[in-house]
Amino acid sequence: MCTATLTGVRSACSRTHTGPAEARDAESWGAVGGLEKSLAFHLSGHILHSVHWQNMTGPKDGGGEPLVQDGVGELADAITESFGSFAGFKAQLSKAAATTQGSGWGVLAYEPLSGRLIVEQVYDHQGNVGQGSTPVLVFDAWEHAFYLQYRNQKVDFIEAMWRVINWQDVARRYAAAKERGDSLLLNL
Repeated sequence: MCTATLTGVRSACSRTHTGPAEARDAESWGAVGGLEKSLAFHLSGHILHSVHWQNMTGPKDGGGEPLVQDGVGELADAITESFGSFAGFKAQLSKAAATTQGSGWGVLAYEPLSGRLIVEQVYDHQGNVGQGSTPVLVFDAWEHAFYLQYRNQKVDFIEAMWRVINWQDVARRYAAAKERGDSLLLNL
């Protein structure tokens, strides 16, 4: 759990005891945009950090690639179907995380309209995200995630992340996202 992002969510919802809904009711339109941006930033940051910490395990238990014999065959098949191969997927997610300018994330997400996995490059915590996609694997590409150990070698940090992925967690998230189906409610 990321305490700083939860504090930011609370602050965005209670700044002068006014959240976005209260600002609209009071017709304080100038405050609405800032409150919504702050809420999106902090809430998305909490969600991505929460997924990130669960996506990792120790190097003896994680890493490699998802394999059928490890009980994550459906995820392995989806990766191959969506990216052509595990190597193609790894290259895309690594590049998305490594080339995030400034602060952001590399994300493997389930996209419900196509029923496929996609790679997204998320700026800050909330920018450039497909509506309705569900993150199942996230790489934190913020400088605070790698600088103390890797200095400015973000690519080395990302390579190290591949050695601690908890594929069981990623597979559970993929199955849950897929189970939800068309959560965008486009066909009512």
